Amino acid sequence: MTRSTPGVALVVGATGISGQTICRQLVADGWDVHGLSRQDSLPVDGVTAVQADLLDPDQLTERLRDVAPEAVFLTAWMKQDSEDENIRVNSQILRNVFAALEPQRSVRHVALMTGLKHYLGPFEDYGTAVMAETPFHESEPRLDNKNFYYAQEDELFAAAERMGYTWSVHRAHTIFGFAVGNAMNMALTLSVYATLCKESGRPFVFPGSETQWNGLVDVTDANLLAEQMVWASTAPEGRDEAFNIANGDVFRWRWLWPQVAAHFDIEPVGFDGEPQPLDGRMDSAASEWRAIAEKYDLIEPDVDRLASWWHTDSDLGRDIECLTDMTKSRQAGFLGFRSTPDSFASALEQYREAKIIP
Repeated sequence: MTRSTPGVALVVGATGISGQTICRQLVADGWDVHGLSRQDSLPVDGVTAVQADLLDPDQLTERLRDVAPEAVFLTAWMKQDSEDENIRVNSQILRNVFAALEPQRSVRHVALMTGLKHYLGPFEDYGTAVMAETPFHESEPRLDNKNFYYAQEDELFAAAERMGYTWSVHRAHTIFGFAVGNAMNMALTLSVYATLCKESGRPFVFPGSETQWNGLVDVTDANLLAEQMVWASTAPEGRDEAFNIANGDVFRWRWLWPQVAAHFDIEPVGFDGEPQPLDGRMDSAASEWRAIAEKYDLIEPDVDRLASWWHTDSDLGRDIECLTDMTKSRQAGFLGFRSTPDSFASALEQYREAKIIP
């Protein structure tokens, strides 16, 4: 019998920026896509919603009983108050998903999204024990720090031995992209910040460190991440490998910041003496954004569903150069790339079309 689709796919964390983008990529490619989240509906058309609590193994088993995916894309994580708790909770997520899927014996490949905390260390020790030279290479040894990314990889490897699937790990940098209802996105956070500055007449001040302002850096377009993860799920060269995933260009924020400001017709202000983090400076953002949403008839009046100040601060506030090497991915046959200014502009255009940003 001839198959009508490339296969059945399950996206775990289907409401996140990466999960939404992977869902769109899979649907466009003709997959039969199931999206697992705590919500009973999903923002991407063509995806079958699977509602379940990732920390409830019995519920997961019940809700996934009739789903027999060949490819699984893991993008979900839950931030906790300590790295010990991050390890406990986020390891449990993977164990529960694998236990729920194991009886079907359908899984052929699992793609796990992690990030550059693999090289930089966890939030509580961020950048303090880095051993690798930049750009970061996939061959670098793990740090001595506790790290939930390492724990997730170990869960992935153990389940692969037990269930017989191939795997891939995708280490993304800061994400630029379009997603509805998800704030873990620097492109959207900066767009909200720029809009608040424009409406209030405040200066558009770079909030980060001198190192980030002057040093080389890269970011990851969410669509490029999705393309690599889907590629790895079908290409022999993607099996049982970890890959960095970044746009392929590098830049300095002192070069990109004026370009971001130009999209909002505001004056950029660079690093001046010390970092000026957004978290703490945006105390009035909630009421200001409600007024902006009403003025421009925007669909989301809750700024906390759009902007993640702490997350953007953690990236822009680093006092260490941070960029990745893409050679391994290219040698394996994945040749995708993005222009970072175009990536930001494309995301902003989609947010404006969706009436999320004026």
